[in-house]
Amino acid sequence: MTIEAHLTELEGFNVTLWQPGDALGDPETTIHRIAVEYDEEQHWADKFRAFLNLPNVEATRGLVVGMWDAEGGMEGAPQEVVEALVSAHDKLPQLRMLFINDIIREENEVSWIPNGDLSPIFAAYPKLDYFGVRGGNELSLGQLALPHLRTLVIQAGGLSAEVVREVMNADLPNLEHLELFLGEENYGATSTPEDFAPLLTGDLFPKLKYLGLKNSDRQDEVAQVVAQSPLLSRLHTLDLSMGELTDEGAAALVSSPLVHGLNKLDVSHHWCSEEMMAQLSALPPEVDVSDQQDLAEDWRYVSLGE
Repeated sequence: MTIEAHLTELEGFNVTLWQPGDALGDPETTIHRIAVEYDEEQHWADKFRAFLNLPNVEATRGLVVGMWDAEGGMEGAPQEVVEALVSAHDKLPQLRMLFINDIIREENEVSWIPNGDLSPIFAAYPKLDYFGVRGGNELSLGQLALPHLRTLVIQAGGLSAEVVREVMNADLPNLEHLELFLGEENYGATSTPEDFAPLLTGDLFPKLKYLGLKNSDRQDEVAQVVAQSPLLSRLHTLDLSMGELTDEGAAALVSSPLVHGLNKLDVSHHWCSEEMMAQLSALPPEVDVSDQQDLAEDWRYVSLGE
């Protein structure tokens, strides 16, 4: 999988590109993406300042940060973006949804997208209920504490153990949707299933309904530990898609009574046999076993890597 298209929808809002000179879209239905293109002379921060001068901008509910480096090299962390967002917090008092780095393959590979310390953003916007970010390089969330956050999405070709532990130590009492693209070692994935121990006790994130531990080169191990977690008893959806799942990990899911109580199980993009796919499909939950990979191939890969 590669990310070929920009976001067009976020939490029921339409996402549209905003350029200087455009009017502000209806804040009740529209979220704007602010981005630069290759060789564009205007800086991302300049566009953002123009956006902040629009009438009624204080009613903005969400924002998508797209490509921020007009030179295309993506050198260094997006510090200019972080500083601009933090400085604007008083002009965006209604901001509740934020996605950073809506950058597609044509602009940069996901494994090349640099990040940095995003914790100042959380301090500036404590009422966020949705946060998403793409790119795992040098990513840090700090001491994440957002009492209103319902959805957290981190998309990476390789997610570090440090970031996973930051999520496990986060104070997110209203989190309902947690989606982590774990990735593969070649692109910076260093977490192990043991890093998810605080979550798998079932005590963390008491309102969680959707758990995505996906896109992993260790998907069998993830499946085996998750299958025994008491957390499953209160989940609606378990998403283990996009990774290198085989019959070994799938067998743990099939034999787990806790998995049987789910509403949905997603294991799409996998290396499971026809027999195991039939066993998975026979489970009580709705099960997505689509995108079976070539079992004759020795090489396995996550769906979103480079």
